[in-house]
Amino acid sequence: MKNDVSSMFSLQDKVAIITGASRGIGEDFAKLIAKAGAKVAICSRKQEAVDAVAETIRKEGGDVLPLAANIAEASDRENLVNATMDWGRRVDILINNAGANPQFGGLEYLSEEAFDKVIDVNLKATLFLSQLAYKMWMRENGGTILNVSSIGGLQCSTGINGYNVIKAALNHLTRCLASEWGQNGVRVNALAPGIIKTDFSKALWENPHFQSMIKQNPIARFGEVGDVTGAALFLVSDAAAYITGHTLVIDGGMLVKA
Repeated sequence: MKNDVSSMFSLQDKVAIITGASRGIGEDFAKLIAKAGAKVAICSRKQEAVDAVAETIRKEGGDVLPLAANIAEASDRENLVNATMDWGRRVDILINNAGANPQFGGLEYLSEEAFDKVIDVNLKATLFLSQLAYKMWMRENGGTILNVSSIGGLQCSTGINGYNVIKAALNHLTRCLASEWGQNGVRVNALAPGIIKTDFSKALWENPHFQSMIKQNPIARFGEVGDVTGAALFLVSDAAAYITGHTLVIDGGMLVKA
């Protein structure tokens, strides 16, 4: 690795898949990864949503493939990776960003249907998309996988603990994949954001309880999308070439508050 900033963070000639890329953190990931030089295949459940993001990326000089995919469906996951391979001829980077949390409330009220969805989108899809990328490209050529977890995987919070349980599993899946695939040149890491001001977490950052709580943190504000995306670029770039199996917390100091 060349010891200069442009080389350390460059993704030139790389091909990346980014799920849940139609808005929020995923959209910002797609734009930044493209600016770093990678060709990006982006997906969301609605074609028109990723088409809008793709238009912006193209206007900024990026190369992008927008695809509709429900990553909870095995056939859609396979189509996503196959289409990316046909288009870009490789998959160097996989960012498992798509997430779901369809129900808020205590665990005593959590429905099996809602919990199944959380498992399918946040955990199963991550494993099996990673498996596809590994088998189709990374096993022979190396690569980087980044899983978007949550601070909820490291603590309990009444109302979203069903989601938190699965994010804790995702953190350990990250370590297990890193352990098994590292010998083939594949690095696997995770991000664990705190409360970031996106549509997905709106129920939290608009909640008076969390608004009061956030003022007690060392950085006394909710996170913004831009607070997360730079860390993602770092972990998928050569700047993090010796980092794997790690979950990077981005929480404004929530876990270390007195």
